[in-house]
Amino acid sequence: MTVLEDIVCAFSNREIYPDPTAKVDIAQTQMSLVFLTDQFVYKIKKPVNLGYLDYSTLAQRKYFCEQEVKLNRRLCRDIYLGVDKITSDGMKISLNGQDDVIEYAVKMRKLLQDRMLDVLLTNNKVTAEMIDRVADKVAKFHRKAETSPEIGKFGSIETITTNTEENFDQTLGYIGHSVDQAQFNHIRKYTRDFILNNTGLFNNRVSEGKIKDCHGDLHAQHICFTDKSICIYDCIEFNDRFRYVDVAAEVSFLAMDLDHWRHAELSAQFVTMYIKKSGDTDISKLLDFYKCYFAYVRAKVNCFKLDAPLVSGQDKEKAMNDAKQYFNLAESYIK
Repeated sequence: MTVLEDIVCAFSNREIYPDPTAKVDIAQTQMSLVFLTDQFVYKIKKPVNLGYLDYSTLAQRKYFCEQEVKLNRRLCRDIYLGVDKITSDGMKISLNGQDDVIEYAVKMRKLLQDRMLDVLLTNNKVTAEMIDRVADKVAKFHRKAETSPEIGKFGSIETITTNTEENFDQTLGYIGHSVDQAQFNHIRKYTRDFILNNTGLFNNRVSEGKIKDCHGDLHAQHICFTDKSICIYDCIEFNDRFRYVDVAAEVSFLAMDLDHWRHAELSAQFVTMYIKKSGDTDISKLLDFYKCYFAYVRAKVNCFKLDAPLVSGQDKEKAMNDAKQYFNLAESYIK
């Protein structure tokens, strides 16, 4: 067995955890393994190099665990508890033991699944007032978010083009499988034409300081309505290029996702309230472009799941369906 498989085996046992738990649930993505106890979540990064992220060494995984805690405390302070050591004496794996460190885990308080925005949307339990609160929180976060000439470079035409072309390059292998050739060509042409015809607008966003250290992955699954506040968690820590974005892009991401959940009225409400709170009226000029871009990103992520190890057939079927839906959504934003 590999070290990772040994850890999975150990963390599946309730006895390894310092706090009593009736059960342990396991979830995973292409890049992480997540163990959920009754009260806490332990997130372990897989030793992978996917090009856009590199977790291949233990030192890198430690660093990115620490970054995950630091960055996510900006919008979810009380949930991220710290980084735990996973140790082994060669026979037994422990949490925060005195033996050799073989891995690291981000420890979080467990959030209530029935208070997640995607679950609430599915059950039609989201009101305009709730979306207004999200818009207010995001606008306040963006107002304080770090910006600098170095961060601003990530809003350049060159970087935007790199990001969009990377999307297309990384999905070439899925043409005829998750996306058809005509749809792929349509979205790529629209994207390239928009960038070419709006160079001045993109340059103005940079000069106005609208490129900031944002969340980078703002969609419904990462928003939870807790008893005390709204927790926006699981930001991108592994690649600055995906987190240093135009605030218009961040707003468009969540607006797109609300469209995906078939709540166009809440999507419009979110954008309207954000613009009211921020005064950033130019967002409306970029909205469809970034909605298309992020719908394509979500489609791509689901495509990647099709090739990920240890993913069940049922999960792969869902990933395929989700990928097709997001490709269709991306194309729907083309006027």
